Amino acid sequence: MKLSIVIVNYNVQHFLEQCLHSVRKASENISTEIFVVDNNSVDGSIAMVKQKFPEAHVIENKKNTGFSFANNQAMRIAKGEYVLLLNPDTVVEEDTFEKVVAFMDKHTDAGGLGVKMLDGKGNFLPESKRGLPTPAVAFYKIFGLARLFPKSKTFGNYHLGFLDKDKIHEVDILSGAFMLMRKVTLDKVGLLDETFFMYGEDIDLSYRIILGGYKNYYFPETRIIHYKGESTKKSSVNYVFVFYKAMVIFANKHFSQNNAKLFSFLINIAIYLRAGSAIFIRFLKSIALPAFDFGLMMIGLLLIKDYYEKNIKFIEGGSYSDALVAIAFPAYIAMWMFTVYLSGGYDKPVRLFRIIRGILVGTGIILIGYSLLPEAYRFSRALILFGMGWVIVSYLISRLTFHFAGFKSFNLNPDKSKRIAIIGQQEEFERVSGLLKQTNINTSFLGFISSVDISNTHKDFVGTMNQIEEVIEIYKINEVIFCSRDISSQGIIDYMHTFVSADVDFKIAPPESLSIIGSNSIDTAGDLYMIDVNAIGKPKNKRNKRLFDILSSGLFILLSPLLILFQENKSGFLKNIFSVLLGLKSWVGYGNDKHEHLPKLRTSVLSPADAIKNNITITPETRNRLHLAYSKDYKIENDLTIVWKGMKKLGS
Repeated sequence: MKLSIVIVNYNVQHFLEQCLHSVRKASENISTEIFVVDNNSVDGSIAMVKQKFPEAHVIENKKNTGFSFANNQAMRIAKGEYVLLLNPDTVVEEDTFEKVVAFMDKHTDAGGLGVKMLDGKGNFLPESKRGLPTPAVAFYKIFGLARLFPKSKTFGNYHLGFLDKDKIHEVDILSGAFMLMRKVTLDKVGLLDETFFMYGEDIDLSYRIILGGYKNYYFPETRIIHYKGESTKKSSVNYVFVFYKAMVIFANKHFSQNNAKLFSFLINIAIYLRAGSAIFIRFLKSIALPAFDFGLMMIGLLLIKDYYEKNIKFIEGGSYSDALVAIAFPAYIAMWMFTVYLSGGYDKPVRLFRIIRGILVGTGIILIGYSLLPEAYRFSRALILFGMGWVIVSYLISRLTFHFAGFKSFNLNPDKSKRIAIIGQQEEFERVSGLLKQTNINTSFLGFISSVDISNTHKDFVGTMNQIEEVIEIYKINEVIFCSRDISSQGIIDYMHTFVSADVDFKIAPPESLSIIGSNSIDTAGDLYMIDVNAIGKPKNKRNKRLFDILSSGLFILLSPLLILFQENKSGFLKNIFSVLLGLKSWVGYGNDKHEHLPKLRTSVLSPADAIKNNITITPETRNRLHLAYSKDYKIENDLTIVWKGMKKLGS
C-alpha cells in the first residue's frame, strides 16, 4: 500500500461528499486506502459515505473526540508507506497524489509535505507555508506587523511571505488541511498530540518531524481547494480562545520556561484583545442600523412637532408637554420599528413593501392604543399620522441611500444580482439547473457553457469552455458553477485561478449530489445551495418563533392560576414565563444542549424529546437527530405540539 488517506468529519456531509469524489479520481493510478473517521455527526454523513463510497473504511465515534484523537485512530491501523491527513472541506487535483508521492520518493530526507492551497474563489491561502511561531513571530502576528509587512524576513515569518509561493521550499510548519507524512517518520516521532483538541496539533507534529531529523517541504506543483471555516467560524470568539490556547500548549511543550512564559503572556494579551474587539464589533454591528433608524425618526418627529406647534396647533402660543413628548415619541418609534421587524423589514435582502407594511400595521396599533387612553394622556392624532409619513420617508431615504452607495446587504434588486453560468455537459446542466430551481436562489440569468468544444442547440446555450471569458463579460456573469462530473478538478482550479481578480464567485456541483458548494472568501464558511428546507435559522422563522414565545407567555400569564396546578415545578413555571418574555429563554429548542453545527437558539424549557412519552430512555444520538429534524423543518405547529405534550414540564 502506497498511500493512506485519513479524513476526519464532523457534520459537513456535503463538503465530505465533494472531497471524496475528488479523492476517488486522484487515487486511480496509485494504491490507496481511505479512512473516514466520523466524530458523531448527525447530518447523515455516515449513511452517505457507506452508500456512495463503499471503498472507504469508516470509523464511527460515538462522541466528538477531537481532531487529533480521530486522526490517530486511523493512523494506527494505516498500512500505507505514506499517510495523508486531509480536511473534508477540500478538493484535490486528479494528479495530486501521484505528484506528492513521487516527490517524497525522490527526497528521502522529507518527513512531511504540504501543497499550494487556494480558497473557494481561487485566492492563494498564505497558511500553505508557515514558520515556527516563536515568541517574536507570535508578537509580530498578534500586533499586526506581519500583516503590514508580509514579505519582510523579520516580520513576515508566520506565513513566510518572503518565499515565492510558486517554488518548492523547506518550511517549518505544515497545514493540517493537507499534511502528507512518511509512515516511518511517524513511527519515530509519534502521532498527533491528543492534548490538542482542535488547532495547534499540526504545528506540534510538524515541529517534532524537524526535531526527528527530517525536513518539511512546501510543494506548489499541485494545488487543492480548501473551503476554510466549515468546522469553526474563524471570526467567532470561541475560535479565538481555542486557537490561541492551543498556541499556549505548544509553547509550554517546546519552549524554554522563560520563552514559554513570554509566549503565554503575549497569547493572553491577544486573546483578550481579539475576543474583546470581536464582541464589541459584533455589538456595534447589531445596534448600528436600529440606532440610526431611531435617531433619524426622532429628529424628524421633533421637527414636525415644532412646525405643527408654531403654525397649526398653537399659533397664539403654547406647546405640548415636554414630559409627554419624551414618553410618546420613543414609544411610537419603538412600535413602528417593532412592527417593521415583525414584517420582515430588517431581513436581508431588503424589501421596501415589508417596511411600509410594518409601518402601517404599527400606525394602526398606535391609533388603537391612543383611542383607549384617558383624555389627559392623549397627545395628537395628527402628529401620529404626520409621523407615520416621516417614518416611511426616513426608511425609504436611508435604504435607497445604502442601495445606491453599493452596500450589498441593502441591494434592492437581489433577484437580478444572480447571473449564473453552469459549465458541463447538457445532462449535468439540466440536473444542476433543476436543483437550483428547487432552492431559494433567485436568478435573472442562467446560461449553459458546454464543456465539450462543440456548438449546442440548447435554448440556454451561451458558449463553450474556450469562450468562457467572453461569456462572463458579455452576459455579466457573477457566479460560475462547475459540474465536476464533466470537468476535472485541475481544470476547475485552473479556471478559478485565471479569473481570481474578476468579480465572479465559483461553486462546484458534485455528481449525483443534491448540493452545490462554494466559498466566496477565506473568512466565511462555504456557501451551500441545497434543496430548500424551512430551516429555523431563516429570519422569518426566527421572528415567528420569537412571536410565538411572546404570545404564549402572555397566554400563560392569563391562565397561570389554572396551569400552575399541573406543573411539576410550580415556581420554575412562573420564572420561565418571565425568562421567555425577556428573551433569556425560548419555550422550545434544544434544551440545554449545545450544537455548533445547528442554527443557534436560546436555551429552551422544552425540546422535541419532551413530545415523546417515556423520553428518559432516549439516547443522546436520538436526541441529536430530533434536534436536527426540528431545526431543518421549522413550523409553529411543531412548537405548539411540543408545548401541549410537555405542558407539565413548563417549569423545568
